[in-house]
Amino acid sequence: MILLAPALWNRYPLLQWDTGGYLARWYEGYLVPSRSTVFGLYLHLGETSSFWINLAVQSLVTLWLLQLTLRVLGLMQVRRFVAISLVLAVATALPWLSSMLITDIFAGLSVLSLVVLILFGKRISEIEAFLLFVFTAFASATHSATLGVLFGLCCVGWIAYPFLKTRIPLAGLARGSLALAVGSLMLLSMNYAFSGKWAWTPGGYGVAFGRMMQDGIVARYLNDNCKRQDLKLCPYRDELPATADEFLWGKSVFNKLGRFNGLNDEMSFIVLHSLAEYPAWQLESAIAATAQQMVHVATGEGTNGWIPHTYGIIERYIPAQLKPMRDARQQHWELDFHYVNWLHVPVALASMLALVALLGHWLARRRLDDLTLLATTVALALLGNAFICGVISGPHDRYGARMVWLATFVVTIAVARHLSGDEPKPQAWRERKSSTPVL
Repeated sequence: MILLAPALWNRYPLLQWDTGGYLARWYEGYLVPSRSTVFGLYLHLGETSSFWINLAVQSLVTLWLLQLTLRVLGLMQVRRFVAISLVLAVATALPWLSSMLITDIFAGLSVLSLVVLILFGKRISEIEAFLLFVFTAFASATHSATLGVLFGLCCVGWIAYPFLKTRIPLAGLARGSLALAVGSLMLLSMNYAFSGKWAWTPGGYGVAFGRMMQDGIVARYLNDNCKRQDLKLCPYRDELPATADEFLWGKSVFNKLGRFNGLNDEMSFIVLHSLAEYPAWQLESAIAATAQQMVHVATGEGTNGWIPHTYGIIERYIPAQLKPMRDARQQHWELDFHYVNWLHVPVALASMLALVALLGHWLARRRLDDLTLLATTVALALLGNAFICGVISGPHDRYGARMVWLATFVVTIAVARHLSGDEPKPQAWRERKSSTPVL
């Protein structure tokens, strides 16, 4: 109930700017950029309950994965679990994510499920392993960025395996990688069922084009090449808006030239060729975007009273939801994240700093225990998420908020373990190391 507090206060599940695009997938029968058909089906199955079934699933899965993570670490105690859950509910975006009809809640949860599935498979039952496998596959199919982060973690696992064979089970790595393959097949199959096309969810090049346009790379490319290339954007190169959001979702030349259907080939052409022509600039922009994304962590971006597309989709396809949706506080502009972020942003930034400090401390003492492995995975997930989202879409608070609560979770576990005296003894680690033959 605490994790659903924002939705209960609102009297309706929280909606986001992108919610309508997912809801429409069941009804429209074609693919649109960055809108997973798998998540669209998931939302459709909850329509008759005013989507409260979806929120119940999200909150229960959240609590299940939190306690399962504590259990496989050998740190599960009821009071500790309740205390950590309360900290996350008050000081992070977690309850807002679980109360919202958007894919973001699954981004962070899938990192925990993948960690447990790969590293701690022997400490859970077969039923739990099966459920984790299914959840990881489903979560990876809800958003390409989530799949990208999980795929990157698996790649790191395979690279580290020869050096950490005693800590990274080969069977676990294979199981986690297979889950991502199943998730990809799930998405392709659902796209075919909805649209009749065996195709990936479109939009990658278009979103990357928007970020490059925002950085000035597109304008430079057009100025350098329009004299010898016949591009649709050439006559409009002086009319490009300042931001990617204005270009893709506002009233810009993008609409005039047919949006994704009319410009997708040209945008992909410019993206690929500008990578080749300006590699140093692209690298500098990528590093800057990743760094900026790391500190964009405020809760609530895109969740306010001005979401006309989502309202229009509900009115067109789910008219039975109009009255409860319009009666919600969000639709009366009573939702304000300004005060929420007075707490959430400092906690998020402090948690990331504390996570780095803890990792440095543990590794300096050569402590490679279970919590260190979890902390390392979370740090890599945060960095990977910042790179994928920052470089492709440009920095947004929403992308940071959906992942950064993991840092708070790990730091809170470390504090709770220290206060209870459950920390492994450094001497014990040295003894285990001394028994290992050294070549």
